[in-house]
Amino acid sequence: MMSETAALLHARPMVPQIAHVRRRRHDAPDAWTLELEMADGARFHYAPGQFNMLTAFGVGEAAISVSGDPADGPLIHTIRAVGPVSKALTQLGPGDPIGVRGPFGVGWPMAQAEGRDVVVVAGGLGLAPLRPALYSLLGARDRFGKVTLLFGARRPEEIVFRREVEHWRSRLDMDVEVTVDHATGDWHGNVGVVTNLLSRLDIDPAKTIAMVCGPEVMMRFVSMALVDKGVGEEAIYLSMERNMKCAIGQCGHCQLGPTFICRDGPVFTYARLKPLLAIKEL
Repeated sequence: MMSETAALLHARPMVPQIAHVRRRRHDAPDAWTLELEMADGARFHYAPGQFNMLTAFGVGEAAISVSGDPADGPLIHTIRAVGPVSKALTQLGPGDPIGVRGPFGVGWPMAQAEGRDVVVVAGGLGLAPLRPALYSLLGARDRFGKVTLLFGARRPEEIVFRREVEHWRSRLDMDVEVTVDHATGDWHGNVGVVTNLLSRLDIDPAKTIAMVCGPEVMMRFVSMALVDKGVGEEAIYLSMERNMKCAIGQCGHCQLGPTFICRDGPVFTYARLKPLLAIKEL
């Protein structure tokens, strides 16, 4: 049965519901993870890859992907402090109220991925929108073929969810490769852009599906590298981040050609985005 919170969000998508911060964790030099609890105590349901509009009361609202486990646990968002709203959100602490509208958008193709090998490619904070998909892949591991995570960050200290990434690397049922653009400190791992990892990847293109999130230029080059390996453009999925204001395709701020990122995405096939990726945000 739909909870009262879910019913309100569905019926009144422009009205934020109240949640409170339970925990706040510093994940990178400019990124924090907030664990939220709805004011009515109800569990928040969403699909991997969807996003919410979060309100810092008195400041504004921003679109933030959900970064938790959709099958279990609290509502979690990982936020980079880049503007007034996101900075205000990252400064919230335990007990502080926060507005939530959502969930919105088209998520990762989990059903289409069943029975196939899955390559997950993340750049920087792009791992946050992919984290729910990874939880779903590993939570039903027998439904999927080979699972590979390729993750790139600018510097070692900017590796988000570092403890979790290290745990995934220790698993015997998935392959994890991490690289950094610039090695600092005691880093002895891969150095270079994440696309370099793809050159060493041994895949069966006919049975592979890819999920990619990061800076647009990185996603474009990753997609081209996957196509060069024989992966079909319809089997490569990208999550776009553009300036989303209303989340329901009415304001036009996130329009990319004929597409509204908030309503039609944020997850799209590369086949659909390929002719649009050269269009700059207005």
